[in-house]
Amino acid sequence: MRFTMMIASVALVSALMVSAGCEDSSKAGPPSPAASGPQTTARLASPATKSAVRPAPPTAALAKLIRINCGAAAAMVDRGGNAWLADVGFADGDVVDRGDITIADTATPEIYRTEHFGMTAFSRAIPNGKYTVKLHFCETYDGVVASGERVFSVDVEGAVIRQIDPFKDGGGLYKPSVRSVDVEVRDGKLDITFTPEVQNPEINAIEIIPK
Repeated sequence: MRFTMMIASVALVSALMVSAGCEDSSKAGPPSPAASGPQTTARLASPATKSAVRPAPPTAALAKLIRINCGAAAAMVDRGGNAWLADVGFADGDVVDRGDITIADTATPEIYRTEHFGMTAFSRAIPNGKYTVKLHFCETYDGVVASGERVFSVDVEGAVIRQIDPFKDGGGLYKPSVRSVDVEVRDGKLDITFTPEVQNPEINAIEIIPK
């Protein structure tokens, strides 16, 4: 009997120990680094820094003033420090240099000593935007001696200037005149067409001025 009670007590103690072991196991935390192998500490990515994106400048700000000395074989700088390109941009026609003739009432006589004549069209690639276009004329052909002997029209991007008569507009031979027109370029190029009425059209200089 006594022996039987001792065996029962041992069995009870063993059962209590097993129960306690199971309870501790269920409450155990995650395995230690040593048990699970080396771990790598992950770095949190810092928020992406927004790059400073500057808005594109207006198209007109990209444009540059262009001066063309029509009929000239080479570029030049006038006495006022303004740069002029040589003759460029015409679809057809011809050029002439009158030499050292006297041009009245202008600070830039050199641009009126050469001309492009007999042309039908001019084109120049420029940024889209608004421009003032100045067309310079001067009758220097001694075969024209009166008003009405050279008359033509010009279309600058749809803006038409009619009845251009360099002799009449300038007040005689070797006297300049300037016609200005405001236009907007939408297709990346400035287009000018010339339509003769009497004699051939002629032009001495073109200025393309961004607004």
